[in-house]
Amino acid sequence: MSVRDDLAARMPGGDAGLIVAVLLVTYAAYVLVGVGLGYSLRGQLNTIAVLTFYIGVFAMLALALNLHWGYTGLFNIGIVGFMAVGVYVMALFSKPVYTPGGAAQVGGLGLPLIIGIIAGMVAAALLGLVVALPALRLRADYLAIVTIAMSEIIRFSFLSGDLQQFQLLGNRVGFGGGSGLILDFTDPLQALFQSVGLWGAYLGFVDAFSVIVPTNPKPVVDGLVYGLILLLFVGAYFWLLKRTGESPFGRVLKAIREDEDVANSLGKDTNQFKIKSFMLGCALMGLAGIFWLMTQGAVTPNFFRPRVTFFVWIALIIGGAGSNTGSVLGGAVFAAVLYQGPRYFKNLIDTVLPSTDAPSGFGQAVGPLISNIDPAPLFFYTVDSIRQLQLVIMGLVLIWLMHNRPEGMLGYRKETASGIPLTAAHARKTATDGGEHTDESPSPSNVASEGGESNE
Repeated sequence: MSVRDDLAARMPGGDAGLIVAVLLVTYAAYVLVGVGLGYSLRGQLNTIAVLTFYIGVFAMLALALNLHWGYTGLFNIGIVGFMAVGVYVMALFSKPVYTPGGAAQVGGLGLPLIIGIIAGMVAAALLGLVVALPALRLRADYLAIVTIAMSEIIRFSFLSGDLQQFQLLGNRVGFGGGSGLILDFTDPLQALFQSVGLWGAYLGFVDAFSVIVPTNPKPVVDGLVYGLILLLFVGAYFWLLKRTGESPFGRVLKAIREDEDVANSLGKDTNQFKIKSFMLGCALMGLAGIFWLMTQGAVTPNFFRPRVTFFVWIALIIGGAGSNTGSVLGGAVFAAVLYQGPRYFKNLIDTVLPSTDAPSGFGQAVGPLISNIDPAPLFFYTVDSIRQLQLVIMGLVLIWLMHNRPEGMLGYRKETASGIPLTAAHARKTATDGGEHTDESPSPSNVASEGGESNE
């Protein structure tokens, strides 16, 4: 039994129970840190909202990447390009029509936000198709080169002055160029609740929340509710990929991952399956990018640098490729420990030791360690520069994982391959017993092929 199976078996509710348990432990740790920092209740709620936001977006992106890499074996390191296309196309469709004298230099088509979100997902999927047609016939390393090159082409295209503004259907639209794009459409939460006729009830809930947060409670409530919505979409991603993996389509994807030539020899058009898988994953990445940025008020092309792609890869590797449960937990651990954790650790040190001045340079930090064996200056310099050293910390964690646990936190789960054990010993026993099925025969759900991976 793998680590993943053992943990899930011990948790009420299986995989869902394991995910909830890890999230509760994560939130409890952050609340305790907040108590140590002396945060007010408002500060604690804001901390939980921000943490939930990053857990949601990284879990969604890790699940989408798991469809590419964990299910199909497609080495996509252009994730951020599909996110960018999703966000910018959504803005193009949903920004208000340009009016002279406004803050926004360019407008959009003024369509409802839900139309813009769907358009962004479709655009990301179509970009995936354009990339997939030539690239999926290449070996994995060449596919990686094509996808990362594509993501950089997309970023520089949005930086280009040629696309800063142009005419579309008689409207002045554009992508803003290097100065960025103001996302001045209706607030997403307002658009959501108005579409279902609950905006008045939501405002009433905000007013009631003033008992807990007396001053301006709406931003706090908005953050918490938006984080909850993201977690609901994480559940939707999980359900979709689980159903995909258990379907005949998903079985073919896993066969392609293990040995594409064998899948081809069985009459499967592997190129078609890979293209469909790639397009679906790209659409999910585009949607995750939309959720990440549509509440930020503005978007700039330089946000979509390759490091965001590597963040998602680290999240997937932490959890374990091929496992949907591992993808969610990897996204949560990455967001809580490696992405947000350093900032809260620095705040904790500054609170405990408020009067300590960190050295201004690396030489001043290392000098006392060499001359007097005094590690304190180097420690405080490291804490003071921890945001700049974040990528170094991530790299060290990644190296450790590759050496000590390349399969991730939860490892792989064996996959059902046959309804009966395909062994000579079982065949002889069946012949001896006259072909009768006994209670000692394993049930189909417990029969596994050697070396199989996640069946999620």
